[in-house]
Amino acid sequence: MTMLRVRSRDGLERVSVDGPHITVSQLKTLIQDQLQIPIHNQTLSTNRNLLLAKSPSGFLAFTDMADPNLRISSLNLAHGSMVYLAYEGERTIRGGPAVTPAGSFGRKMTVEDLIARQMRVGRQEKAHCDSVSFDRDCANAFQHFVNESLAFAVKRGGFMYGNVSEDGQVEVNFIYEPPQQGMEDNLILMRDSEEEKRVDAIALGLGMRRVGFIFNQTVTQDKKEYTLSNVEVLLAAQLHAESELKEWVTAVVKLEINEDGGADVHFEPFQMSDMCVRLFKEGWFETEIGPEDDPKLSKLKKEVVVGVKDVKEVDNDFFLVLVKILDHQGPLSCTFPIENRNTQTTMRALKTHMERARSLPFVKRISDFHLLLFVAQFLDVSSDVPALAECVRLQSHVPEGYELLIDSMANTS
Repeated sequence: MTMLRVRSRDGLERVSVDGPHITVSQLKTLIQDQLQIPIHNQTLSTNRNLLLAKSPSGFLAFTDMADPNLRISSLNLAHGSMVYLAYEGERTIRGGPAVTPAGSFGRKMTVEDLIARQMRVGRQEKAHCDSVSFDRDCANAFQHFVNESLAFAVKRGGFMYGNVSEDGQVEVNFIYEPPQQGMEDNLILMRDSEEEKRVDAIALGLGMRRVGFIFNQTVTQDKKEYTLSNVEVLLAAQLHAESELKEWVTAVVKLEINEDGGADVHFEPFQMSDMCVRLFKEGWFETEIGPEDDPKLSKLKKEVVVGVKDVKEVDNDFFLVLVKILDHQGPLSCTFPIENRNTQTTMRALKTHMERARSLPFVKRISDFHLLLFVAQFLDVSSDVPALAECVRLQSHVPEGYELLIDSMANTS
């Protein structure tokens, strides 16, 4: 007897099959018999992204198990393999849910018990963010560093800044990389409040704001069966909750093996669901994660309802809402050395940058967020920094005092 693991919106279940010689059609019949999901409602795939599809029309993109006569052995499915299942409609569980006695005939229900029973975790169909568009230069600078310099061996992250339109379209125009320590399976942000004040002052002058967080997954994570790990969900939920921005975007950069055996870099943007952010704000998440914990499950301090089950571990995919990705050419360049990387930025870097762009108008030469952040160390954060950044936004004449200061800094190297 062979056992297949079936992951759906209701969590992880098991289906017993006669062996890997059966067809997709026979597997669907077994799922109907054992899990009570009608055959005509089922969509099966070996691709975990099926669980992120928002509607039945989205299920149609997953065709690897669409042929009913295909033997599952041809998909390399064997004992213990994972199959992903999406289905329409509500599910009826044979025998119904277990009943816990309450009141005078059993355990009394506390207020917390009642709240927990109302806390239902399900898929959020629509994101508050209609789409996210990345400036090509800043996106390329980030992925190039994690690919070429870090070789996707350790994690790296950055705060995304840009604009949010009235209809929920997010535009990312620069990425600020705070002090941090990246490891193979974790990312620790060592945030500098004074530096972040300078970043926010620049954003104010540019007419922008913080709109999300971006990080990369490591090559070892590509072998795991999750979209985001429990550690990544915690960090993403924390930053989303901190932002108080409903359109906040979490973007993941990963290396994936293509059909030719080569490696492609992919950007995948998400929003953390409203329920995920609420659970984080209200302290439901277990924040101590041990090496024995399953990374694709988030542990909670109290039970929530997922589908028809009361659980304390929730599949991370339930907390993710897919966002459409676009790109554009933004107003800023991205050629100045980026902050908080392996080497410290010096005055010589400023001189090299200014000399390389000397044929351009002065305002164009300083139209780079990372240059502005470097210069901002020597300016008043409440007045001079936003004023200089506003010149960049308007592409207007830069006051002579700022020009002299930046030129003198460049010439001190």
